[in-house]
Amino acid sequence: MGRLSLFFLAGFLAVLCFHQPLLGLLHAYGVVPFAPFSVEATWPLGLPAWLSAACWGGVWAVLMLTWLRWQAEQPAPWLKALLFGGIALTGVALLLVFPLKGLGFDLRQLPGRFFIGFLLNGAWGLGTLVFARSLLR
Repeated sequence: MGRLSLFFLAGFLAVLCFHQPLLGLLHAYGVVPFAPFSVEATWPLGLPAWLSAACWGGVWAVLMLTWLRWQAEQPAPWLKALLFGGIALTGVALLLVFPLKGLGFDLRQLPGRFFIGFLLNGAWGLGTLVFARSLLR
């Protein structure tokens, strides 16, 4: 399996094992109104939401790990992965994805949405490094 394929797999698995379980905890405590592992179809391909999120997690992992020039032998750049996931992915979600899905852009909700997004996407970034490190050894 090629290096980029392993990067994709690491991000895909990080959604399933880090992002979605944390979303489940936030949902269980009433922080977010939506449950993890949703089977609701997404636009445009009609994939279940969890599968769409995992595929996008794989795409973002290829970008993040390539940008970080990450190598399994080097000490893991945990802070960079946390910040990349927490800031880049959350920024794209809030500024591009949410408006495209009709969720709007309300400045009053921005701090809370950013914080929740930072937690979820930061967890994804850390999880991606955990899986990348395991898969590339």
